[in-house]
Amino acid sequence: MTDIFREVDEDLRHERYKRLWDRFGTYVIVAAILIVVGTAGWRLFEYWREHEAQATGDRFIAALDLATAGDHQAASAALTAIMADGSGQYPMLATFRVASEKATAGDRDGAVADFDAIAKSSAPALVRDLARLRAALLLVDTASVADLTARVGDLAATGNPWRHSAREILGLAAWRTGDLAGARKYYDEIAEDQEKPADLQSRAQFMLGLIRARLGDPEPAPAPEAGGGS
Repeated sequence: MTDIFREVDEDLRHERYKRLWDRFGTYVIVAAILIVVGTAGWRLFEYWREHEAQATGDRFIAALDLATAGDHQAASAALTAIMADGSGQYPMLATFRVASEKATAGDRDGAVADFDAIAKSSAPALVRDLARLRAALLLVDTASVADLTARVGDLAATGNPWRHSAREILGLAAWRTGDLAGARKYYDEIAEDQEKPADLQSRAQFMLGLIRARLGDPEPAPAPEAGGGS
């Protein structure tokens, strides 16, 4: 008797599956095909994107070679083309390089405008901040301390990854305009920062020596040696 009930139950289950398949089987097949085709299409798109980025990378290197060889006009033209139709991150790199080429050619205003455009774009924050620094560095000999502070003053804050460069730019501007107290403040911050690069330490100490000489301050006494006795 139990076997009969089991057979009836299996028949009913099979009949239910058959009705479900008759009703939805076509949709299941179509969905499976779409998944396979979609996956293959995505893989194809990734391959195409990687291939295009590699090709753009070759073009970018070729443009840099032109710049190194001194053909800045051809280099700028090649980089501008990459900005228009390049793949991956190369258009952004090309934008930076075009601005740098303008600065090299003496077109400071054009370079600053390009860097300002990058700083206001949707690029990652780290890239935008670097563009702000590049523009400020081009203006360090002419812009007011207030203008440069408005541009990069927040980057000089403790903990900011660009603080060393921002402090040096602001210190140079303060020195140029005769604000010795302001210059000393920024160079002291550089000198006291334990994470500063070695070359920046040398420049900071040099500038602090100039500032002390201008102010008539004596040289600071050397720190006592650890463990020294009488």
